[in-house]
Amino acid sequence: MIPSTDGVTVAVHDLGGSGPTLVMCHATGFHGRVWETIAVALADRYHCLAIDFRGHGDSVISDGLDLAWVGMGQDVLAVVDAMDLGSGLRVAGWSMGGCALTLAELARPGLWSSAWAYEPIIFPPPADDGVDNTNGGGLAEGARRRNNDFASRGEAFENYASKPPFSLCRPDALRSYVDYGFRDTDDGTVTLKCPGPIEAQVFEGAFTDAYERLGEFAAPFTVVASGDGQAPAQVAPSIADRLPHGALESMDDLTHFGPLQDPDRIAESIARSVE
Repeated sequence: MIPSTDGVTVAVHDLGGSGPTLVMCHATGFHGRVWETIAVALADRYHCLAIDFRGHGDSVISDGLDLAWVGMGQDVLAVVDAMDLGSGLRVAGWSMGGCALTLAELARPGLWSSAWAYEPIIFPPPADDGVDNTNGGGLAEGARRRNNDFASRGEAFENYASKPPFSLCRPDALRSYVDYGFRDTDDGTVTLKCPGPIEAQVFEGAFTDAYERLGEFAAPFTVVASGDGQAPAQVAPSIADRLPHGALESMDDLTHFGPLQDPDRIAESIARSVE
């Protein structure tokens, strides 16, 4: 448990492995231990550390905290400093996590030696016509309607596994999300560690200036795009183009949930990109 800014305490999970340190940054609504199946596949190459961002997993926040994504970048920096990881590190991110690792590098150039991100949410500024292209509005409303409570983790797992997008996930990867994404309550049920109202606030805090500053990112950066045709996949090529040392990799048979769909292929992609 590591102090970050704004009175936040961030949880970091040591997922094991041997070799250089690989810092892993999760997507909105998830937690660091969703990387477990990927970390297992990387165990002979990297020592994997995974962050629970503010509002997620086992991290601790105060009521009413502003969950703008600049804070996620600060969480990354807090972990690097508290664990004395130094600079020139390897990093992998998914969705919001891809933005967080970018914000950390922009705040502290040279932090990363190489970076990999699956559909990072690094969007252009909102259009002058008022259309919301930050990917926050509709997702936030959906999050507020989410069912936060289940009788057990088993019930939650069966519910998620029965319908997309979670039904597309490899069962052991989905199990990692469910097993560590819920906390026990006094009445014997379980509730989401990142409940719908918090997840909605995170979605609404998604806009940053990172897209306009991608030209400052000096390290090699591989951007992976799925084939689902949604906004994160659509913007991925332009992110790669704006990076001085950007590369685009396509995984056309996957969706935005790719890291949970095919952890082994994701692990191989990370290893190729950050070696």
